[in-house]
Amino acid sequence: MTKNLKAKYMPKTEPHHRFLRACQGLPTDRVPIWIMRQAGRYLPEYMQVRREAGDFLSLCKNPELAAKVTWQPIERFGLDAAILFSDILVIPEAMGMGLNFGSGEGPILEPRIDAPGDVGRLRVPDPEKDLHYVMDAIQAIRALLEDRVPLIGFSGSPWTLATYMVEGGSSRTFSRVLGMLHERPEVMQSLLDRLVTAVTDYLNAQIRHGVQAVQIFDTWGGVLEQDEFLNVSLESIQRIIAGLDRIGPDGMPVPVILFAKGCGAHLEAMAQSGCQVVGLDWTTDIGQARERVAGKVALQGNMDPGLLRAAPEEIKREAERILRAYGPHPGHIFNLGHGIAPDCLPERVAVLVETVRGFSFSES
Repeated sequence: MTKNLKAKYMPKTEPHHRFLRACQGLPTDRVPIWIMRQAGRYLPEYMQVRREAGDFLSLCKNPELAAKVTWQPIERFGLDAAILFSDILVIPEAMGMGLNFGSGEGPILEPRIDAPGDVGRLRVPDPEKDLHYVMDAIQAIRALLEDRVPLIGFSGSPWTLATYMVEGGSSRTFSRVLGMLHERPEVMQSLLDRLVTAVTDYLNAQIRHGVQAVQIFDTWGGVLEQDEFLNVSLESIQRIIAGLDRIGPDGMPVPVILFAKGCGAHLEAMAQSGCQVVGLDWTTDIGQARERVAGKVALQGNMDPGLLRAAPEEIKREAERILRAYGPHPGHIFNLGHGIAPDCLPERVAVLVETVRGFSFSES
């Protein structure tokens, strides 16, 4: 990390969790590891709780069960951080949209946003009221974790949330949202402005209730042309980061992780966004990325999640390659380049975690 960045965010007492230390570019005894979508359908114990809840959204809205599934991968694998179990689309629902998860169809948001009047009908939610179940879950999770590992909160980026809200759900072409961006930019800007406020309020509420780091997911930033990513998506993310409470209730800094899938070409710009960690997908070489950011931020990533379908020897070999590519430098958090697939075998995840936990540069 650069001296200026360290001075700005250095706490009076250094954090003892290796994940939080790595976020600040501080030395750690080994490279910490957590995994995006680590609580999910690939775990049989998760599926049992999901059946108990009735459906995915009901599980998200049950604080006790959300805490239970958040804890499951920590208990099974010994990961170095937990991440709040929720979904990025709870924000559009709290703004007044209908949200359903069809069986095998992905999320459905309705009525989709299409005109200025649609944006005008969206309310900016009060996270303490409209998203109280998330705040209750955070407190339940912190009690369950007992400070064994830190808790990460999260939100989708304004652009990524907008894609779902305009498309009405998932999309392969993004024709509606890109059409709005190009043909009715004033409507898109109005929607993004409202989402910046909603996401900022939401993440600040998560911080007040005890998350120790936050991640902003820009899952669909990569569908934008290069200047559009900088001027539309990253600009809105920067406004959110600037508006966050960077010190938690315990007096410790709350690092911000920015993960923008398919945006490795913009690594330098993301490193200047105000975040402390940039998450990389698997298309960016992490060794080259470390040289490009020159210590300005920590890096998180970045194994291809598809490799978790490979033989254990190949998983081990690729994990060690990534670790060596980053090198024996502070500021590396091992993760996948996106989330775990539902058909992944838990035994393969165990191989990955054990490889990272057991890796030593002195022996490599």
